[in-house]
This record gives sequence, structure tokens and C-alpha cells, in this order.
Amino acid sequence: MRTNVILNDELVKEAFMYSQAISSKRELIETALQEYVNNRKRKNIKELKGKIEFRDDYDYKNMRK
Repeated sequence: MRTNVILNDELVKEAFMYSQAISSKRELIETALQEYVNNRKRKNIKELKGKIEFRDDYDYKNMRK
């Protein structure tokens, strides 16, 4: 999707300082969006804590072999 946005120059400068491999604003924005989506997915998984019940005979250690 093509779009025009006005970015905070100081924030962009700071983001470039943290990213050695990224050289363009486009790449920087795509990376930021991917990290945002991944972070939200992790949050959704954390919401499942305590809501999943395992069978009594479930042995995760045995499955690792």
C-alpha cells in the first residue's frame, strides 16, 4: 500500500541509531510494523495464561526426547 506520512525526524534519527542493518526509511517503517505486530501477537498469547487446561497424563518432558 502506498501512502504519504509525516514522521517525527528526531524519532526516526533515534530509530536509525538502534538499527545497524537498516538503511532506508521504508525499511525502518516495515521493521517497526513487523515488530509491532509480533509484540501484539505475544500479548495475545500471554492472555491465555491460566485458561488452558492440560490432561493429567500430559508429559511435556517426555515429548522433548
